[in-house]
Amino acid sequence: LHYLDNAATTIVAPEVADVINKAMREHWANPSSLYAPGARSEEALNAARAAVARTLGCKSRELYFTSCGSESNNMALLGAALTRRFGKGIVVSGFEHPSVQKPLERLAAMGYDVTVVDPGPDGTLDIDRMLDHVDKNTILVACMMVNNEVGTRNDVERLAAEVKRRNSRTIVHVDAVQAWMRVPIKLANIDTLAVSGHKIHAPKGIGALYLSDSLYQAFQAPYLGGEQEREKRPGTENLPYALGLAAAATRLNKTMKSRDAAVRALNLRLREGLKAFPEVVINSPDNAVPEVLNFSENCIKSETMLAHLAQQQVYVSSASACGRGQPSHTLAAMGRDPLAIDTAIRVSFCADNTPEDVDAFLNAFEDGMKHLQRIKSKKESILTLSGRSASSSPKGGALDKTGNFAWNAKASHFGGGGSASALTERVSQL
Repeated sequence: LHYLDNAATTIVAPEVADVINKAMREHWANPSSLYAPGARSEEALNAARAAVARTLGCKSRELYFTSCGSESNNMALLGAALTRRFGKGIVVSGFEHPSVQKPLERLAAMGYDVTVVDPGPDGTLDIDRMLDHVDKNTILVACMMVNNEVGTRNDVERLAAEVKRRNSRTIVHVDAVQAWMRVPIKLANIDTLAVSGHKIHAPKGIGALYLSDSLYQAFQAPYLGGEQEREKRPGTENLPYALGLAAAATRLNKTMKSRDAAVRALNLRLREGLKAFPEVVINSPDNAVPEVLNFSENCIKSETMLAHLAQQQVYVSSASACGRGQPSHTLAAMGRDPLAIDTAIRVSFCADNTPEDVDAFLNAFEDGMKHLQRIKSKKESILTLSGRSASSSPKGGALDKTGNFAWNAKASHFGGGGSASALTERVSQL
């Protein structure tokens, strides 16, 4: 098995699983209970909070456990709108995760003035363009630290500092889900920041939100209920997973430099291997983190290539896993053409990957390019022999640029070469 989709999720580290399993057996009591087992659970929860806070460089009381990065983003963004009432302006980058896009779309529908600043064609974000839209009415600026699809490293540190210079009351939120444990995080001038466990070899179902002390009193969380998490995120805490998150973060925090070097070598190996394919265009910018390499092969539809790779136990993706197969909104924001978007592949590494994983991908990819292009050529030949161009058919059907057969149901026959259904059946068998 060659797993190269670590931006979607990571495999839980065995030692992290051990910590969780032990906590489930030993720390079963509710941390809010007043008896001794509950007090021991509360003590363990506080220790987990302190450990995660240390990796972010914040105070323990500024760290709030959530269920995931998406919840942390929602909590921060919707809470910001409840907290700041002096204006309606919001500025956001154009290639955010859906858990940032969707809440802001809701706020826009509620009357907020949401300005979206798209990245450039090279996948980089012009921070100055975002700053141009910050004024006295701006209540929130949101920007991810590392893009989840192409790996762009955004200069959120400069953005936050300049936003505060223009309007000190503007809340700055950062989605750091793909950045945590990959790049150093500095919280100066940042009010809220989201992280997630399953991107760092902890399980799914645990994340955290940094909420600065300076914002705590005013911050109105979009939840009502219990008094857990300093009354900002009600609900009984998931203590075993919080301990697992702490274990995973502590483990990786010690090895950031060595992991970075190892992953950069893998990224370079993949880039060099892809040079053998003239059709391939790299989508990731030069400043991308080495964990993510996105490219378009401009020939075979992504889902077809992914299925071929999966048959050889090589696992990658085409876009954000949260998009569930939808075309990449990041590549669209970069201005990529439909063919590039429909044939995009994202390879994402972790330190557990090896050169053998890269070689397995390149071998399977080469086989896919040869095999699938051959099938595509046969389809085109059949359509040509049937009296129709492979690229257009006003009455019947056509192959699109990625080799998919599109049938026009209004036509009763296809070029006189037999029934449309019969021809489609022949094409689909190749």
